[in-house]
Amino acid sequence: MWSGMSRASRVGILGVTCALMLGGRVGAADVKIFRLQDQAAFLRGTLDGVSIDALGTLRLAARAQRLASLEEPFVLSAAKHPEGWVVGTGNNGRVVLVRRDGSQETLFEVDEPEIFALAVDDRGVVYAGSSPDGKIYRFQDGSAEPLASLEQTYIWQIVPQGDGNLLVATGTEGKLFRVGKDGATQLVWDSDDTHVRTLHRRADGTVLAGTAGEGLLVEISTTGRVRTLYDAPEPEVVALTPGVDGVVWAAVLASEASQLPAPTASATAEDDEAEGDTVVVTIEETAVQVVGSRPPGHKGPRSEILRILPSGEVEPVARLADDTVFSMAWGDGRLWVATGLEGRLYSLRQGELVLENDIEERQIVALIPGEGRRTGGGNGAGIGLPTLATSNASAVYELVRGEERTGSYVSPVLDAGQTSQFGSFHYLGVVPSGGSLQFSFRSGSSSEPDGSWSEWIRGEGKQEIGLSSLPAGRFVQWRMVGAARDQSPTLASAELSYRQQNLAPRITKFEVWDPGKIQVPQTFNPGNQIFEPVHPNREGIFTTLETSDADSTQRYKSLWKYGFRTLVWSAADPNSDGLEYTIEVRRDGDEEHWLPLAEELDAEYLSFDVTGLPDGVYRFRLVAVDRPAVDGSGLDDRRQSEPVVIDHSAPEATQIERVGDRIRIDVKDAWNPLRRAEFSVDAGEWRPAPVEDGLLDSRRERLWVPIGKPDQLLVLRLMDAAFNTVTLDLTRDSP
Repeated sequence: MWSGMSRASRVGILGVTCALMLGGRVGAADVKIFRLQDQAAFLRGTLDGVSIDALGTLRLAARAQRLASLEEPFVLSAAKHPEGWVVGTGNNGRVVLVRRDGSQETLFEVDEPEIFALAVDDRGVVYAGSSPDGKIYRFQDGSAEPLASLEQTYIWQIVPQGDGNLLVATGTEGKLFRVGKDGATQLVWDSDDTHVRTLHRRADGTVLAGTAGEGLLVEISTTGRVRTLYDAPEPEVVALTPGVDGVVWAAVLASEASQLPAPTASATAEDDEAEGDTVVVTIEETAVQVVGSRPPGHKGPRSEILRILPSGEVEPVARLADDTVFSMAWGDGRLWVATGLEGRLYSLRQGELVLENDIEERQIVALIPGEGRRTGGGNGAGIGLPTLATSNASAVYELVRGEERTGSYVSPVLDAGQTSQFGSFHYLGVVPSGGSLQFSFRSGSSSEPDGSWSEWIRGEGKQEIGLSSLPAGRFVQWRMVGAARDQSPTLASAELSYRQQNLAPRITKFEVWDPGKIQVPQTFNPGNQIFEPVHPNREGIFTTLETSDADSTQRYKSLWKYGFRTLVWSAADPNSDGLEYTIEVRRDGDEEHWLPLAEELDAEYLSFDVTGLPDGVYRFRLVAVDRPAVDGSGLDDRRQSEPVVIDHSAPEATQIERVGDRIRIDVKDAWNPLRRAEFSVDAGEWRPAPVEDGLLDSRRERLWVPIGKPDQLLVLRLMDAAFNTVTLDLTRDSP
C-alpha cells in the first residue's frame, strides 16, 4: 500500500476532537464521529470504478469494458464461442452471439421462454437447454434443431464430454442425464433432491455435481458410484468451477435472489359425500421456503465459497453475508466471483474476498473464463481475465488489465440521530504523484437524499477538511472522486465529526413509594445497619401510586426501614447524553420556596430519611440535567410529584368510655388514615378491634373492645398508614 512513497504525498488522520470522560460523565451534546474503516462499512456505500480489498482499502477498480448492451430483458446463461460469446436469454428464449467487436446476432430462438443452460463444444457447436419444457437444442452449420426432450421442468447445466455426448443437470426431479449425439438419453443419476443444479467433469471422467434443496456436493465415478462429499448448511449448490492443481471451487447459497423458482401451491379437489356435488379444494404447499433458496428463519450468510481438494475434502473459504453468487471462474491466478443484487465482482486473494468492481447493472449472472493455456491437468482453468454477462440490464463486459483512470465512492447516508452541526472530515490514504482525491459533502433532514438536501459542497483542504459551510441536518453523506496517472490513490479510513443540537432530556416517570419502602443495589449487605427485611404491611395502602417496573429495578432489591421514603424515576436524553439529577422539596401550597434535598445524583432512585421534615404535606421535584458542556449549553427537564404526606405522629385516643360490657374508644390521626387497630388480653394474641362502621379507613374511627375480667391486662395498639404506632393500656386508662 505504501509502495512508491518517494513520489507520493501521504495524507493522515490528524486527530479526533472528543469529550473528556471522567467518572463516566459525558458532556451535553458531545462531539461524535462517523467512522468507516473496514470492508463491511464501505460496502454500504455506492461504488463506481472503485474496489475494496479485504482490509477495507479503497482504490481504483479493475477495468471493465462494456462490449455490448443487449435489448433482451434478461440474460440467464453464457458460454465462450469461437467468435466471442453466446448468451441465453429469458422471456424470449433466444441465443445471441456477441462478437469480440461488440456486434450482435441472434443465432436462434426457441418456443420456450427461458434458456438457463448454454454450452459450446470444441467444434463450435452450440447447445441450449430450454425451460420449462426441458428440451435440448443443437445449433450447427447455421441452423438449430431439437436434439432431445428430457421431460424436465428445468435444464440447469450442459457439459460437453468431447465425444459429441452431453451431461445435463435438471430439475425439479433432480436427475442427471447423458444425451448422445444422436439424441438418445440415459439416466446417469436419480438424486433424492429437487434439482441437480451444477456440474463439473474432471479430466479422469469423474463428475462433481451440486444439488439444490438439500445442498449436497457429490462425486460420481466413471462406474456410476455416487459418493457424498459435503452436506452444506445452505440448501443450494449454485456453481462449480475448476481452479489449478486439481482444486475445484463451489458456491453454495441460501438466498432470496436465487434463480430457483418460488414454490407454488397446488390444489386438489375431493368429493364431499355429505354435501352431494359440493367440491372441497385442499391447498398444499410444495415447499417450505418463501422464495428462491433461503428458508424462513435462516440466519446464515447468503453465499459461501468452498474449496474441493483432489482428495475430495471440502473446506469453507469465504462468506458473503448479503451478496448472492451467480457464477465463478478462475483467471489471472485467482478465483473470480460474480454476484447480485448489486452487480459486485469479487476475487479471492490469499483467502480473502476483494471487491474488484461494482458493475452498473444489478446482476452479474455469468463469468466466462478468459483466453490462456490449460492448467491443472486439462481442467480448463484459463489464465486470462474473465468476461462478464449481466442482467437487469443485459450487457456483456470484458475485463482488461490495469485499473480504471477515475472512480468515485459515495458513503452510505449517515444518521446523526438529531439535527447536528458537522465539524471536520479526516481520512487516511495515499495520493501518488499525478493522482488526486477530491471530496464533496451534502446534508439534509430526510433519510433519503431528495430535493430538500443541500447541493454537494466541495471540501477544501488536504490533511483536514472543515465542514463549517455544510448546513446543519440530521443526515450527511460524503463523496470521493479519485483519479490516477500511473498509480491509483488509496483510502483506508474516513472520519466525519458532528455535534448534535442539544435537546433537553425528558423525564418519563417520577414516583413516590409507600412509607418505609426503600431500594438498594442487589448486592447490598447492610452489615451493622438496621434494615428490616420484611415490610410490616405487604399489601400497601396508597393504590393510586404506581409501583416501579420490574425492568427498571431488576438490578436492585427492596427493603423496609421505618422513617424512610423512596423516590424512583426514569429519564432519557435525545442526544444520549449522560444525565445528572437534583431532588428538591417544598411544602404543598408554597410555590416558590424549593429546598435542595439531594444533588449530583447518577442513579435513578433516592431513598432518604424523612424524619428531618416536620409533619405536613410536601411535594418533591426532580430536575434532570444533561451534563453541562464546555459552552454551558446543558438543558434540563423538571417534574413534580403528587402531594406526599410526611407523618411522624402516632394516632391518639380522644375519648375512652365504658358502655356496658364494652369499652368505646374514639381515635384520630392528624395526617393519615388508621391502618390497624388490635387489642390483646393478658399478653395474648392480637385480635382486630371491632370498628363501629365496619371499615378501618379514615382519620377518625370509633372502636369497641370487650371488657375482660377485672384483673386482666387489656391493651389496644393503633397504627396509621405511615406505620406510626401507639399502645394504650385500657385497663388503666378506661374509666
